[in-house]
Amino acid sequence: MRAIWVVAIFVGLGTSFSGGQQASSSAQPQQPDTEPSRVKVYTVGPGVTAPELLPANTAPIPDEKCKKKNEVHGRVVLSVLVDATGKPRNLMFLHPTGTDLDKFALQTVATDRFNPGSYDGAPAVVAQSVEVNMQACVEEKKDEAGRKNYFLRLTSQPEQKFGALPQPPDDAVLASVTLSPNDFSSGSTRIERVGRGVSAPVLLNFVAAEFSDKARKAKYQGVCVLSLIVDAQGLPQNVRVIRDLGMGLDEKAIEAVNQYRFKPAMKSGAPVPVMINVEVNFKLY
Repeated sequence: MRAIWVVAIFVGLGTSFSGGQQASSSAQPQQPDTEPSRVKVYTVGPGVTAPELLPANTAPIPDEKCKKKNEVHGRVVLSVLVDATGKPRNLMFLHPTGTDLDKFALQTVATDRFNPGSYDGAPAVVAQSVEVNMQACVEEKKDEAGRKNYFLRLTSQPEQKFGALPQPPDDAVLASVTLSPNDFSSGSTRIERVGRGVSAPVLLNFVAAEFSDKARKAKYQGVCVLSLIVDAQGLPQNVRVIRDLGMGLDEKAIEAVNQYRFKPAMKSGAPVPVMINVEVNFKLY
């Protein structure tokens, strides 16, 4: 029998993740920021109307056949604040899948536009949940080295259902949706550190890393340490090995951590990207 533990480490914070994961944080000196402005957040009810989704001018999805065994159906639930101009803000996961369907759902809602909700007849920020139902096809491609890679392709336009948001905030700082990993590679987006007013991200979806065949046969075990950015939507970005194991275990660790999903770190009421380290402990017994 084998067991695998994965521990997300933010040195110095006593928070715990589910599944035996522990979090701690390393606070680094930061320059003081000016306090961002907070806005009142409303929920649909007496005197508050819901935002109205406008028709989208989306590109048609090619009508390509998908083998039944490759069909994938998925449901992702997000929280969203629709601002007073009708734009989606502060997108976060409520129920992710841990697959690329999560990215499709974020992209779908990020490009939505609305007639804004209102409070007593004036445009207002309204909190909502949105369920995104998707149909996709698993397709295979080989890279230059001949290795098989699998990806998801949507086979129809996603369907969205909006509803009440459980435990909506009373107020918030509105944050734009950033979905491009290039923003982090180029340094155009500020990356925070946990501590000094920045809360730790909370793990929502955990995937256990698998042993490589080579490591299992050799009964090889150890700890691989990865660094990553948890973006403002809760997706892992720029996952990199900072302490390697070899024997194919580093790749298995990256594969698993890329499927993690988080409630993002928060600073002054707004979701922010943070840098964290994750230990993947491969152990056979």
